[in-house]
Amino acid sequence: QVQLVESGGGLVQTGGSLRLSCAARGSIYGIDSMRWYRQAPGKQRELVAHIHITGTTNYADFVKGRFVISRDTAKNTVYLQMGSLKPEDTAVYYCNVWAPIGPKEYWGQGTQVTVSA
Repeated sequence: QVQLVESGGGLVQTGGSLRLSCAARGSIYGIDSMRWYRQAPGKQRELVAHIHITGTTNYADFVKGRFVISRDTAKNTVYLQMGSLKPEDTAVYYCNVWAPIGPKEYWGQGTQVTVSA
């Protein structure tokens, strides 16, 4: 079975950096895109970044210029490099993989990012 295993979360000070990783365990057929979402306490889950299998990327306005999404298809892994972190970035971050055949959608277990003021 397919599982998305996330890592890289932690506690960092304002202005610091973290890199999140999401590795797919098992084979996913026909991946179209990969995404990172986040959910802060008391808030709804929101899209942070998107990368198409072609490499095209899109970002939420609140992370543009600070975060970079990338992927290594050979390793079945998607990354989120986060810089200039702010307290408002504190959230549980979830990776997501979309495969249109089926369709199928997969989610990681979430990794906590905490940015201290």
